Amino acid sequence: MIDIFRSEWTKIRSVRSTVWTLAITAVLMLGFSVLLSVTTKNMADGPVPGSQAIVLSLTGAMMASISMATLGVLVISSEYRTGGIRTSLMAVPQRMRLLTGKIVVFVAVSLVVCLAASAVALGVGVAISQPPSIEMGEAVRASLGSGLYLTTCGLFGLGLGTLIRHTPGAIVSAISLIMVLPTVAVQLPGEWGRTVAEYFTTNAGLLVVSGESRGSLGPWSGFAVYLAWVAVAMIAGAVLMRRRDA
Repeated sequence: MIDIFRSEWTKIRSVRSTVWTLAITAVLMLGFSVLLSVTTKNMADGPVPGSQAIVLSLTGAMMASISMATLGVLVISSEYRTGGIRTSLMAVPQRMRLLTGKIVVFVAVSLVVCLAASAVALGVGVAISQPPSIEMGEAVRASLGSGLYLTTCGLFGLGLGTLIRHTPGAIVSAISLIMVLPTVAVQLPGEWGRTVAEYFTTNAGLLVVSGESRGSLGPWSGFAVYLAWVAVAMIAGAVLMRRRDA
């Protein structure tokens, strides 16, 4: 597996789109933190509460999730597009070992970048908002949750890319499941509609960033629900990867 990890690390760091996508993620996190923190402080009648300052600082996670999902898609779909997957499978005939290598390297790279981007965005946002007090435990949880959420969005994209194998189709599917359909689900009527909306992908996943509770879900239980969605996409992609031709 070490050789597979080394190969995947070489692939992911040598592709220009990887660097740009990770940079865009960091810029979105920092940019939204600065913009919303400055705007809120200028418009507020008094000091910005600490909890609000934390949430504002990490609001960029909603948009950065798209760039991370796109990166996840590109990690696998670009090889199908160029035909490089055939070379990879010739070198590593065990397809699940190859996919596992991609997942491990992607998670390691994404987690480092996303945790760093979240911590910097939170620090800058709080420095601008200057709340009278801030709960350090809540700040750490929010920063950690944001990094984990963004990494999981990337894994969602990787699972969809493995499943669909077509870059535009997988990216559109990721955007729909992360941004569009969760908003649509909120509009569903009745008790069943509220339950669907509560457990639908990022509606549940974002709770770990905001620290809020929704219905029966808290921050970490909501994140667990989102992980279940990602696991379904990943498992479906892995099954089809084993059955389909390269």
